[in-house]
Amino acid sequence: MPGPDDVFMREALVLARQAEANGEVPVGAVVVVDGEIIGRGFNSPIAKSDPTAHAEILALREAGASIRNYRLEAATLYATLEPCAMCAGALVAARIQRLVFGGRDLRFGGVRSKFRIADSELLNHRVEIVEGVLAPECVELMKKFFEQRR
Repeated sequence: MPGPDDVFMREALVLARQAEANGEVPVGAVVVVDGEIIGRGFNSPIAKSDPTAHAEILALREAGASIRNYRLEAATLYATLEPCAMCAGALVAARIQRLVFGGRDLRFGGVRSKFRIADSELLNHRVEIVEGVLAPECVELMKKFFEQRR
């Protein structure tokens, strides 16, 4: 029986597929508080002509607007791909409680692969990190996307 992390990661995968359908790198993210999704996002930098329009940033923006607060202290962010350095910094700034991600980003990962920003002892907030939730599905989506582009 799937647990809540699996359920919410599946929601993030739905969003990642929306990004893919739009010709964007297929990454999706949701922000959850008390079992309810309060923010959703999928990669949109091309469509929005905005280099910061990553799935995580868009989900954080929507979540903050929904609770009318930039601090998301009781929230969990689910992302299909390990957040980049920019997004990892945003998680710290938002005081996200937990990050759950699917696959590692070996080229740009800001949480485990290249940097350890989200739980760095150098910063004033540390995010609890869970990795590998539905990783095979998340990684396969990325792999197929880039295979089709080459």
